[in-house]
Amino acid sequence: MAEKYQDQEFLEFVVKSIVGNPEDVKSERLIDERGVLLSLHISPADMGFVIGRQGQTARAIRTLLKIVGTKNNARVNLKIVEPEGGRRAPRADVDVDTSAVDDLNI
Repeated sequence: MAEKYQDQEFLEFVVKSIVGNPEDVKSERLIDERGVLLSLHISPADMGFVIGRQGQTARAIRTLLKIVGTKNNARVNLKIVEPEGGRRAPRADVDVDTSAVDDLNI
C-alpha cells in the first residue's frame, strides 16, 4: 500500500466524515514545482456534500489543507476530480413560441 502523508490522511478523514459513501473516497498525492497537489475522487452522489452550497464546503476544506501544509512547510492544493457522468446534461436549445408577443411593437 502506498505511504499516506499527514495532509492526505487529513483530507480523507474530513471527506469520509461528511459523505454518504465513505468507502468510495480516494485521494492521490502529487508533488511538483508548485507544491503538493491532492486529487480527491468521490462518488458522484456525494459531490454536493463535498462542494457545498456555493462551494463553501470545498473552500473550507482547502483552507484547512493550507493550514496543514503550512505546518509542514508545503503548499497544498486540492483538486476535486469530477466523476464520470457527473456533469449535468447541457441544456438543449428549445424553440420557444414568441408569436404572442411578436406584435407588441416594443
